[in-house]
Amino acid sequence: MLRGAGIGLRGPHFDAFLEGRPDTAWLEVHSENFFGDGGFDLHVLDHVRARYPLSLHGVGLSIGSADGLRATHLDKLVRLVDRVQPAMVSEHLCWGAFGDRHFNDLLPMPFTGAALAVVSDRIDQVQTRLRRRILIENVSSYVQWRDSVMTESEFLAALVERAGCGLLLDVNNIYVNACNHGFDAAAAIDAIPPGSVHEIHLAGHLTSGDLLIDDHGSTVAPAVWALYEHTLRRFGAVPTLIEWDTDVPPLADLLGEAAKAQAVMRSLHG
Repeated sequence: MLRGAGIGLRGPHFDAFLEGRPDTAWLEVHSENFFGDGGFDLHVLDHVRARYPLSLHGVGLSIGSADGLRATHLDKLVRLVDRVQPAMVSEHLCWGAFGDRHFNDLLPMPFTGAALAVVSDRIDQVQTRLRRRILIENVSSYVQWRDSVMTESEFLAALVERAGCGLLLDVNNIYVNACNHGFDAAAAIDAIPPGSVHEIHLAGHLTSGDLLIDDHGSTVAPAVWALYEHTLRRFGAVPTLIEWDTDVPPLADLLGEAAKAQAVMRSLHG
């Protein structure tokens, strides 16, 4: 079980975790980085999973693609889950592949009844293969589909009810989308059902003119910390991850961000 604040395990910090036991409540890794049959990365993963609760976070299953799940990708995920028995498994609410083409982005879904049916069916397939519930994460976006008939929060709420999954709520992504598309971030969080959120992500973003870009390359912004407090008041002391994927800092900086999240959690929920 995950509790408190964790960090993403990234290559620059492998040695620190092999040589010692840094003070973090849990660790999350990108599933695809460990799909190989052996090697140093799997050695590190086997080492840390014996010492920390572990979450697997996927970025490439493309659960919303129109032409179905990638069978080989899902087979590899099943094998990894069976190997490491993580506390949580998560994927993104997005598409990123069609046919044999893969795009270097997490592309947003239209929030329609047809998309809801497709994604719910895919989640059912994944949960059946994994024999466990998965979490689905909201993604950042820079365009919107004109065919959408629901808000993102309405879509997420309907998805939880229909597919039987949980949510990984990325608070930074909610903030980025609210600024980019002109909606109220706190109201969007309030529209998500209590009890549906089982993990939270926090990350930094980049400001480029009038656009916010979710780059995971800096400390969490003050406005996102404020939105995080609002989120914890609604959903309780949900396990929280600090994501930092570009310009990865020294481990002490990453642990410091996690300590801030832990302090906020403690101040609100003891």
